[in-house]
Amino acid sequence: MSDFFGRSHSGTEAIAFGARALNSELFRELFREGMALVEETASYLDGDGRTESRALGRAATLAYSTESMRLTTRLMQIASWLLMQRAVNEGEMSSEQARSEKNKVRLDFQPPVMSGPLWSELPEKLRSIIERTDRLHERIVHMDKAIYEAAVEPAANLVARDLDRLASAFGARRIDG
Repeated sequence: MSDFFGRSHSGTEAIAFGARALNSELFRELFREGMALVEETASYLDGDGRTESRALGRAATLAYSTESMRLTTRLMQIASWLLMQRAVNEGEMSSEQARSEKNKVRLDFQPPVMSGPLWSELPEKLRSIIERTDRLHERIVHMDKAIYEAAVEPAANLVARDLDRLASAFGARRIDG
């Protein structure tokens, strides 16, 4: 029997849903959305956002600066993760290399505070970009967990492992059939 990647196995290994997801249309759409959001944000912050920030009050200007820095940091981490996963898909990087490089990509940052008086004073476009980035981040964290947490017990089928433990506890030998 062979898996999605053509590797043969006995049928007792866990299915790598995360790895399959990376090769799916879902990932390609996530990649396109993430890169488009990076471009849109850069364009906004260098153009209309700069103009809009000049019209804000002192406290709102500080909030704008803080949120725009957090936003660009989040987007750069997201873009790094997306580019690394695409490199694995295209064979430019092994999954082992990605796993070791993954530690440099931080997906565990604090989400933005999307409420309060200063939030409502921020330009609508900036708030929209922050909210979309937050939703994109949640989807990426979910996919990241599917890929890397499933790899913790790489070739073991958890049900088969538990059946083996039960059989061993009762002095029996499990027969695969």
